Amino acid sequence: MKSMDEQSLQNAYRLFETAAIDKIEVGTTKGLKEIHKYLFNELYDFAGELRSVNISKGGFRFANSLYLKEILVKIEQMSEDSFEGIISKYVEMNIAHPFMEGNGRTMRIWLDMLLKARIGQVVNWQFVNKELYLQAMERSPINDLELRTLLQSHLTYEIDNREIIFKGIEQSYYYEGYKKEVE
Repeated sequence: MKSMDEQSLQNAYRLFETAAIDKIEVGTTKGLKEIHKYLFNELYDFAGELRSVNISKGGFRFANSLYLKEILVKIEQMSEDSFEGIISKYVEMNIAHPFMEGNGRTMRIWLDMLLKARIGQVVNWQFVNKELYLQAMERSPINDLELRTLLQSHLTYEIDNREIIFKGIEQSYYYEGYKKEVE
């Protein structure tokens, strides 16, 4: 029997293998919800649904659930015309943390979709150090320069390279504590 993480990882692979990713809106809350639903549909009854309770992690309180819908409208309106603008939007979406679980994995796919559509690049996640990334994300609400610098140094124009995409998905799950079992 597959673990929840293994099932979700398989769903992430399928999202790209079937080209379902190409039907998802880029840079919108609707698109983010569609990615979340695709990744976690059989696993969580709230897959693709915005959270209705307040959550926190490591002492950081994410956006208040009472204002989440309004906050997401403002985030959607943010600039996407430069790498810096896209990262700012990504940071704000992380602060909003719209789902009960699975925000990081969902948002990294969402970010790559934005980067691919707007600047013709994606992050080659397999080379982004987990500790440096998590530290930069933690500090990003105050200043996103560290995050921008880290991710910019790992951008690639190989936006359709299957190995880069799949290794990136695996790295994304690794950031959340998942380790793929060797067969």
